[in-house]
Amino acid sequence: MTNRPHLLLWTNNPGPYLDAMQAAGLADRVAADTLPLREKPSEAQCRQTNVLMVPHVPPGLLRQMPNLQWAQAMTAGVESWLALPDLPPALTLTCARGTHAESMPENILAAIFYVAKPFAAIAADQPAHKWTHRVAEPLNDKTLGILGLGVIGKEVARLANALGMRVIGTRRSTGEPVPGVDLLPPDRTDDVLAQSDYLLLLLPATPQTENFMDARRLAKMKKTAWLLNFGRGHLIKDADLIAATAAGTIAGAVLDVFRQEPLPADHPFWSAKNIMVLPHIGGPHPRRDTIVARLFVDNLRRFLDGEPLKEVVDRARGY
Repeated sequence: MTNRPHLLLWTNNPGPYLDAMQAAGLADRVAADTLPLREKPSEAQCRQTNVLMVPHVPPGLLRQMPNLQWAQAMTAGVESWLALPDLPPALTLTCARGTHAESMPENILAAIFYVAKPFAAIAADQPAHKWTHRVAEPLNDKTLGILGLGVIGKEVARLANALGMRVIGTRRSTGEPVPGVDLLPPDRTDDVLAQSDYLLLLLPATPQTENFMDARRLAKMKKTAWLLNFGRGHLIKDADLIAATAAGTIAGAVLDVFRQEPLPADHPFWSAKNIMVLPHIGGPHPRRDTIVARLFVDNLRRFLDGEPLKEVVDRARGY
């Protein structure tokens, strides 16, 4: 077949993507190159690439790809892409939104169980053969607040409902109801803060969400409430959160994302009162590439057939 689009799979694990293309009958419709992340594309590869799939690209490289039509990010967050000074205005950028739905909701529920149930403290007592009577906090009738009710938030809500939790939350568009959720518009965020026993942040990274949880909003929460951040590190004003947990403004926080990762060893989060640091375990999955490959191959077929792509990034919104 001649004049096939050139695809560059710039990843350390191209196997699941190649296998998915073969299974979908698309392997013969493209000319595919693979490249490990430690290497950079050659001049020829840059010049001929029409489709690019990669976690992130260094500044300056995209301007070397004059024939690039579509780039597929391998993550849901695309703030690093949108910050590129050479991101072509006409380039179609798609993200991997929704591909965390098979692991992140479970990990979020695990964080809630960590807070509510005393298993960690019991495990710490065992080496000392110490029997301490502890009472597990029930989740039934507790309120889970979710800021950013996308695909992940909806699945977390479904699981929380099964535990007897009330779920309340916000999202940018409130037109379509979410089963099991008292859905409010963003301008009623303070109501969610005030009612939540557990507040889950799943907001995207945009200029509007920078330092979203600051001293003012933290003060709106219950003193017994816990903050869970599985969205983006910059959603929280770090110093304000540390002050809030130290003063008892809120009970504590479980954080899975940070402004800088890995979290520096001297960051005050490590020793702050009632702040649990997780090493970004929310989204990773043992078969994550297989999951992302489903979306990519669906989009590749759409691209080849001239159909609209899924999960196209809205640059104005930032996600």
